[in-house]
Amino acid sequence: MKENQVSSMALWTTYFRAYHATHDEPKIFDDFLAWGFFNEEERTSLGQQMMNIIKAFNPAYTSVFPDQATALAWLMQTLAGTPITLSRAKYTEEILEKTVRQGVRQYVILGAGMDTFAFRRKELVEQLQIFEIDHPATQDFKRNRITELGWEIPEQLHFVPVDFTKDSFSEALKRSPYDPQALTFFSWLGVSYYLPQDVVFAMLKTIAKVSPTGSLVIFDYLDKEAFVPEKAAPRVQGMLGFAQQKGEIMIAGFEPSTLAAELDRLGLRLEEDLSPWDIEVRHFMGRTDFYHACEHAHFACAVVK
Repeated sequence: MKENQVSSMALWTTYFRAYHATHDEPKIFDDFLAWGFFNEEERTSLGQQMMNIIKAFNPAYTSVFPDQATALAWLMQTLAGTPITLSRAKYTEEILEKTVRQGVRQYVILGAGMDTFAFRRKELVEQLQIFEIDHPATQDFKRNRITELGWEIPEQLHFVPVDFTKDSFSEALKRSPYDPQALTFFSWLGVSYYLPQDVVFAMLKTIAKVSPTGSLVIFDYLDKEAFVPEKAAPRVQGMLGFAQQKGEIMIAGFEPSTLAAELDRLGLRLEEDLSPWDIEVRHFMGRTDFYHACEHAHFACAVVK
């Protein structure tokens, strides 16, 4: 991510959610507010950039589809990023809803980007204190767009700017209304890919330290084979290349077979680690379009011991 610039990948994941919400049925995850973060010119530009991906990948594809809209629909469903973005959001909010009924009272969204939960799920917002943690530049962009849209910021929503390359996440939380004694749900989506493995584990250890026993964290990750060219699925190789082109390089993969032991040393108990097949069965089975779970992508849910 470039200094003092909104995260490019945060905008792209928002575009994936927005496109799906307005073009696809049935919905995997319905972020019906996401289009609001883009004006008409930006929507057109992002769509054209998607079309350029088709032309770069295989120019012959442009003659296969009857029009640009059909080509874009196919691309959005077959990319790696779209199914990851949609299914991890669905998975996270389903578990959050369940845990709120069990006593969770704080929701910390790490790397929140353009997340719309606080404006979209009012029935849950009323029961939570919500903390959006992200880079100051990304938060500034988001807050300016919220102002332009005329959305009312709920009193339960707290923006906590953190530059993870310079600032302490735990110290930032201390300066907010965060209660370290309250059961808390942490979501950390679409971030682990970009950080060294030791930094990811240090962050998870901090989460365990700043929250009470029974708190949860959900994070997604790529397995190590995603970073081995001869083993990685072609569309995952494409995702890594796209991120690098946007200046946000994906570098970290994890070993699913050792994750439980590694988390145990950090003060966390691994409750669930969904494999690509698990994600396919839970979120994509029975669809008649081109959406399928992404190879190498895992969703992990861990509990503070």
